[in-house]
Amino acid sequence: MIRIIGIDPGSRVTGFGVIDFNGSQEIYVDSGCIRVTGDSLAERLKVIFAGVDELLTLHKPDLACAESVFMHRNPGTAIKLGQARGAAISAIGLRDIPLAEYTPAEIKKAIVGRGNADKEQVQYMVTMLLKLTRPPSNDAADALACALFHYRIHRHKVQAELK
Repeated sequence: MIRIIGIDPGSRVTGFGVIDFNGSQEIYVDSGCIRVTGDSLAERLKVIFAGVDELLTLHKPDLACAESVFMHRNPGTAIKLGQARGAAISAIGLRDIPLAEYTPAEIKKAIVGRGNADKEQVQYMVTMLLKLTRPPSNDAADALACALFHYRIHRHKVQAELK
């Protein structure tokens, strides 16, 4: 059994999704969002770091994956996203958990079939693929899609690395 945590970083909401993989069986474990509070950037980054760190303690994943920063229309937004991503990745790195990074477009293309799919389409496909009784939030669905993508694309490599 391999446990993967997916992270959808955001400066205000960071989504997470945890899935166990046993061969071709995909077992939903947990998902949700770290809601960031605080006025200063340092406070917000601390919340993200501590939230991801707590999830790693709770779920003990074998692997992690995260969405990479994409070019945003607003450079300020891209910088904030990169900082939030850095806080999440730092928590993962301090525990020496192998990390993979993927663009939102490649995840969407693999899970939905279109690289420009909207959040609701990703949410729907994740709900169907994991046979969930109710859809996760959009940010959690993106994180679950990241974990699904990582395992489905690299299943044999992942299994070999963890032996």
